Amino acid sequence: MNPLISNPQSGNGGLQIALPLGRPASAGASQTLKVGARILVVHLVRDARARRYVLRVNRDGTLRLTLPRWGSLEAARRFARAERRWIERERARLLRRMAPSISPAERAMLTRRARVELTARLRTLAAQHGFEAGRVTIRDQRSRWGSCSPRGDISLNWRLVTMPDTVRDYVLLHELAHLREPNHSRRFWRLMSQICPDWRDARQWLREHGSS
Repeated sequence: MNPLISNPQSGNGGLQIALPLGRPASAGASQTLKVGARILVVHLVRDARARRYVLRVNRDGTLRLTLPRWGSLEAARRFARAERRWIERERARLLRRMAPSISPAERAMLTRRARVELTARLRTLAAQHGFEAGRVTIRDQRSRWGSCSPRGDISLNWRLVTMPDTVRDYVLLHELAHLREPNHSRRFWRLMSQICPDWRDARQWLREHGSS
């Protein structure tokens, strides 16, 4: 729970209300929120005793947004938009606490799945954007999500198969872009903006949640 969040006037376009908050909030009322690549359910509750908007991430991944008696639904929407990054951080924290350690068998299963899914997705993206990648390998990399060799061979971290689709695609497109621009020059990032317009959001997700 985050009782200190109380500024309903701030805004952030990165989180959008997928359904209009146009009805009175009451116990059990719910809407959906788009947070990054995920659609989350938010339960709206009006509490006459509340003095501020209060947002909480439930253990099942849904959200609970409490409105004070005087609060408006439009202000609640602005408030939720402003807390996109807090929602992502809190969900990641809860997942770290709840997720069991991965067994060797589970890791092997995910690696096999990554070989099929990541390779196929990279080939699809390469065809869409006119890239010609060499050999694709899946590795247990500790400090990289992917790499591109001077010969055009691409290595990918098997953990990408567990990530949101938009984040996975960002990494794949990042390595494909290195086929044309082997460094991180301005030309490289201009290319990334063309083939992956939301690359900044995906990179920020990796910075905040990649370690988990």
